[in-house]
Formats: sequence, C-alpha cells, structure tokens
Amino acid sequence: MTRSGRFIRTGARGLGTALALCALLAGCADLPFGGGSAPRKAPRPLPAPGDLGESGAIVPRSAESLAMQSYYRQVAQTLRERGLLRSDVAPRDAPFGTRQLVDDFIHIALYDEYANRGGTFVARQTASRLRRWEAPVRMTVEFGASVPMAERQTDRAHITAFAGQLSRAADHPVKVVPSGGNFNVLVVNEDERRALGPRLERLVPGIDSASVNAITELAPSTFCVVFAFSEGSAPEYSRAVAVIRAEHPEMLRLSCIHEELAQGLGLANDYPQARPSIFNDDEEFALLTRHDELLLRILYDPRLRPGMTEAEARPIVETIATELMGPDS
Repeated sequence: MTRSGRFIRTGARGLGTALALCALLAGCADLPFGGGSAPRKAPRPLPAPGDLGESGAIVPRSAESLAMQSYYRQVAQTLRERGLLRSDVAPRDAPFGTRQLVDDFIHIALYDEYANRGGTFVARQTASRLRRWEAPVRMTVEFGASVPMAERQTDRAHITAFAGQLSRAADHPVKVVPSGGNFNVLVVNEDERRALGPRLERLVPGIDSASVNAITELAPSTFCVVFAFSEGSAPEYSRAVAVIRAEHPEMLRLSCIHEELAQGLGLANDYPQARPSIFNDDEEFALLTRHDELLLRILYDPRLRPGMTEAEARPIVETIATELMGPDS
C-alpha cells in the first residue's frame, strides 16, 4: 500500500530570512554548499539513526556539516540581534481576539502550504480539509551517530517536555516512547540526512519518492521539516516523520522542535497574519505561544471531524473560539 504523504511543512524556519541574511554574514558565499547551488558530494555510508544505541560511538562529522554549523550559528545570532526568535509565549504587544483566532485557524488548519506537482513539492496555497490524529500520538526520538551525547540528552528532554505541552494543549494523548512510535523525530547532521532514504522506507512502508527526496535533498535554507502521512485519502494521520538539523544551535533547534512537532499534529499551513504565532515565516517567535495552544485546542475539539471543509468547519470553529476567548473578546 502506498502511503499518502502530506507535505505539511517546509520546515523553513527562516527560508526567506536565511537567504536574505546570507549576504550579511561573513563567509556565507564560501560555504561548501554554495548557497544551495553547488553540486553535492555523495553521502557517506553512515549508520541509520534507528540502528544506533544510546551508547553507540560518535562518528566524525564532515567539513560541510561543520561549516553549516557555523553558518546556522551566525543566522541564529543575527535573528536574535534583530529581536526575533522570541521566547515569550504570551506577549503583551501582540493581543488577539476571537475573530483573529478564527481567521488564523481557518488559514493554518484548512489550507496546505505545499502541493505535489509531478513528484516535486512546490509552494502553493491550496484549500484542504481538516486533518488530525485520531489515534494516540507516540513520538520516538532518534539521533544520528555524530550527535554528541550531551546534545541528545538535552534534545530528548526538550522533546519529552514539549510532547506533554502538546498533549495538554490539544487534549489529545501525545507522549514520547522508547521505540515503536508512530511519530518519528530524527535529529541528524547533513551527511546522515542525505543517507536517510532506507531508514524512511522502513519507518513508513510504501512512502512515496517525492517525500523521500524532499528530505534527503533538503536545501540549506530549509531549517527543519515534518511530513504527516495517511492511508490513501483518509483525513486521519497514521504516521509522521520530523527531521531536525543537528547543526543548529540550541535555540534554533528548539524552535524547530516546537514548530515541526506542532505542525505534525495537523496545523499544516503558515499564515503571515498569524500573531503571536510560530505558524508563519517571520521568525518572530521561537516557541509555541498561547495563541498556538488555542489553535490546537480548536483542532482537537470533538465537535470538529477529520475531513471537514472550511464551509463545514467555520461555524463550529467560531463557536469554540468564542467559548475559549469569551463573548467580549
């Protein structure tokens, strides 16, 4: 059976920003990936993340991976200097009301950011149907062999804590399990990600080649990515895979964890008017905000059903949002 992959996130925290910053960062043009246009070397045959034990040996990283680590550090520093990647989740300078919450939900949950065109995912806003998990979400965290043990411990702690936050916000079972999960979070460096094809085929039997290629050929300007999969045309998700670059500094890695894991629950699109939110491309907020938690609560409200169109969902969303925000908001 072929799995239908819904490309719910380019993971491009900073897709536009990173490209603009490239000209501002010293040495950017000299990086091995040449701004994304240089030919790439064939991936080294590294062990797949799922085949590694926690006591596995740390393997050396390539010069390209080290250069990318330096680049992403510069990007993160510049973003912070510009007042972006904020960690305040209920900012007073970004109030929102019921009408905005409804509008944001409709654009984020009922539109897709990408479409599959001839086996390639292209940026195109298209109307969709409500999709979410009906089964409990069980996240399994895997690390590439090059990821230091201290970083593994930090990332695992962040992901475990965030799974609990997602579960409380959505009122849906979400937790981290040691193995056998249906939502795999892969933290890998450049070489390991390029070699992920066989691992992805084991994690998602029948995965389409467009989904595999989108992950293994990820452009440097794309910080992280998540795919959610359903059986055929079913609106309920059955599997998901998120890929986080191990080269990121901690805050950028944490922002990827928040955005990709939250979007993997069904908040598929980015909407530039959403604020305060991580579901846009302006990089203002790094962490899931109170606004975003309310979006998750709406998405998993039992009055909504997977497969609903905007016309079917909107009046119900308006009722739920009014209950959450109060009649005078």
